Amino acid sequence: MMLDRRAILGGAFSLAAASAVGPALAQAATTQWPPAEYVALWPDRPPNAPKILPKPNFTMNGTAPRRELWLRGVAQPVVGVFRPANPDGRALLSIPGGGYQFISVENEGINVAKTFNPFGVTVFVLGYRLPGEGWIDSQDVPLQDAQRAMRLIRANAGRYGIRAETLGVVGFSAGGLLAASIATAWDDPVYKGVDAADQGSARPAYAGLVYPVTSGDLMRVGTGPAARFDPARRLRGNAPPLFIVHALDDPIVPFSEPMNMLVAAREAKVPVEAHFLQEGGHGFGPSYLAPGLPGAEWPEVFDRWIKRTLAAQKTSAD
Repeated sequence: MMLDRRAILGGAFSLAAASAVGPALAQAATTQWPPAEYVALWPDRPPNAPKILPKPNFTMNGTAPRRELWLRGVAQPVVGVFRPANPDGRALLSIPGGGYQFISVENEGINVAKTFNPFGVTVFVLGYRLPGEGWIDSQDVPLQDAQRAMRLIRANAGRYGIRAETLGVVGFSAGGLLAASIATAWDDPVYKGVDAADQGSARPAYAGLVYPVTSGDLMRVGTGPAARFDPARRLRGNAPPLFIVHALDDPIVPFSEPMNMLVAAREAKVPVEAHFLQEGGHGFGPSYLAPGLPGAEWPEVFDRWIKRTLAAQKTSAD
């Protein structure tokens, strides 16, 4: 059974106390956040900051074998860097979900790195700010962090040994909404530039959407000035190629969410590949579909799709 994000599971315990302005270190067994290599997104207080920043609260939640690290109270968002032993120059920004109530950084971030590093992909995991924690114009803060992360990674491509033009995103659940938003709203002016990195593009080369929310309405950020968080409605022909994975028995996100994105991509003539699984539930990340279940090999399928997509883009550019 997959993790039910409609309720926070009991048995949580605090892993670390941290100051309200710096990243906290959380560690249990093999889980550490931030990892040994990371970069803070903002040189000072993040944009839209209230007078009192949220207090970091990193906890282990769930029951064995699905006991995982969740983040709340992210006051200083960071990107964790996970390098492969044999890099091939490709890069992927992983955006964990959690219903914008927490960040499932282990299942949909650290485990993504463990899965895709062996394919040669350098993985960056986004620990972003949650909109419900007191930020001014709170609907903007996840997109601010995602845009800034894309630009910082590209600006430092040489340092990371990646090709800037290969940088894509993969988002899960609410992180899927943020990935879809960066794929449609990459140049929305949601913050003032702070350095030269912000002169670069935040557009991903491709976007993977895994059991994704794709409408702001479902996340209660889709009305009025926040209508940009309805990526299925905003999708245009200049959007990057899309890869979708969703289980039809998902009890949290209805299949109409990714289906709307698929239809929008077809209408806009945006390249799209979609995999709708008979079983899988919600929250299976890259690691929690049992062998034999339909779609258990979706990370390998996604990896092959990325290679084909990047090859096609290179041919078109040449």
